[in-house]
Amino acid sequence: MPLRKWVNSANHAIEGVLHAARTQRHVRFHLLAASGILILSFILGVKKDEFILISLIAVVVILAEMLNSALEVTVDIISPQKSEKARVAKDIAAGAVLITAFGASIIGYSILAPYIKKAFSEGLHIAKHTGEDIAIIALVIVLILVVITKAHFGKGHPLRGGMPSGHAALSFSVWVSATYISENYIISILTFITAVAIAQSRLSVKAHNAWEVILGALMGSLITFVLFKVFY
Repeated sequence: MPLRKWVNSANHAIEGVLHAARTQRHVRFHLLAASGILILSFILGVKKDEFILISLIAVVVILAEMLNSALEVTVDIISPQKSEKARVAKDIAAGAVLITAFGASIIGYSILAPYIKKAFSEGLHIAKHTGEDIAIIALVIVLILVVITKAHFGKGHPLRGGMPSGHAALSFSVWVSATYISENYIISILTFITAVAIAQSRLSVKAHNAWEVILGALMGSLITFVLFKVFY
């Protein structure tokens, strides 16, 4: 029961993320921008502490945009008719997002500018990373793309139903990561069997159809494979 309650709570929380991504183009933009910045930081070989800072400011910007969207909905409920105070409340919330994004841009520029300048002067050399770091970034990128894709199709819940299957995408991403990191075919086979079992479970409980599971598996495995080919 506690586990089921936790899953249901997580489902409702992530459903909020999906709804924001589905209805707010700025949320979709920030999610895609976060993915792009993370990949760029990986390519340029940004130091670990700087990478953590960039990740944090990306999260803060997305959080600010989602809070702004939640406040707009709340204001519309409280004041369905046009109101000057309602407009002011929405403008202040939008201003908070603007300030957050502006500050994040300054921090991001301060961190990335030296690396970009070096790439232009010495040529672009794609940095290499540990398997563990690539596995984590792969999960983040896959999760963001799953959210955006589900929001685009506007169907299903984050942990149940919709295109594609998030469970399949994440489990097959883990399989590819485990294969590269372990370099052991037994571990690879066992992880693959586990990923297939997770994907099959989505069909068994009728949370997804076959195409949703297959496309989720392809998304997770291909994105992770490309990241390892580029950065490992």
